[in-house]
Formats: sequence, structure tokens, C-alpha cells
Amino acid sequence: MKPPPLTIKGLDHVVLRCAELEPMLVFYQEVLGMQLVRTVESLGLYQLRAGASLIDLVPVGSTLGGEHPPRQEHANMAHLCLRLDTPDWDALLPFLESRGLSPGEPQTRFGADGHGPSVYITDPEGNLVELKGEPRPQ
Repeated sequence: MKPPPLTIKGLDHVVLRCAELEPMLVFYQEVLGMQLVRTVESLGLYQLRAGASLIDLVPVGSTLGGEHPPRQEHANMAHLCLRLDTPDWDALLPFLESRGLSPGEPQTRFGADGHGPSVYITDPEGNLVELKGEPRPQ
């Protein structure tokens, strides 16, 4: 079997929905020592540095956070993002499509390494996975 045309470099970021933003910010900053590196209040996005990665907090009621608060008995992760090592999009997109996925064309999005191309796919359980390429100057 031919190996897939991608190599995972690492985790770019994780997005967590939160019912109450302030306790989450306190925990990640004061308990775990993360630094708040970017805020986009119009979207409800608070990004904290987690080593080479980011943890994004999005409050319920914000554009990104949705309407309903997370519950213990339900998943709380909006999506996970995997940073790819210089993907060949011309090979990767047809490969994903051949597996029944619909990634669409890469869009420029912000992540731990800056702005770069990415696509979204869904795993068999319905979890949203972002595949992110190399950063590009803005």
C-alpha cells in the first residue's frame, strides 16, 4: 500500500469552547503559565501559547463559541489542527478526496506558526480536523 502524501509535524492548536472565559484564562495563564498572545474579541477568540502550539479559548455566545455551553457528558473540542511538514497540496487534496473526504481548496488561516494554508476534514467520529501547511508572510 502506498503511504499517504503527508507527514505530521506536530500539533498546531486546539480550540476549546468555554462557558465562562475568565476562569479558563486564569487557569491557563496562572496555573499552566501560558501567555495570552492574541485576542480577536469580535470573534470571541483568545489564543494562548502552549510551547510551539496554541490553545484557543472561545466563549459560548461568541461568533466561534456557539450558543450552547459544553457539558461534561459531551465533547468540548471544536477541532484539532495538525501542522503538516511542507505538504504537496496537489497530491494531498486528491488523496483526501479518494478517501471520501471533501477538504475544499486551502484557505489562509492563523495558527501557532502564523498565517498559512489549511483545509478541514472530518474523522469517522465526526471530529473536525484541520490540516495546516507552512506559514506564509502576510
